Amino acid sequence: MGTPAENVIATFDQLPEPEKQEVAAAILRRTLHAKFPPLSDDELVLSAEQTFPELDRREAEDARS
Repeated sequence: MGTPAENVIATFDQLPEPEKQEVAAAILRRTLHAKFPPLSDDELVLSAEQTFPELDRREAEDARS
């Protein structure tokens, strides 16, 4: 990922949660029909390694609420 994309991500991370949801939805709508190459097994594993700990953290927070 290049610097402009990293800047977009950094700015996104600073948004309040409702705006993050709006921006994410807008990006998803724009990419709905985009053609992407298939992900490699390594990319899928890396994504899972990043995603599942966050989901576990959220689940633990919800259990404490």
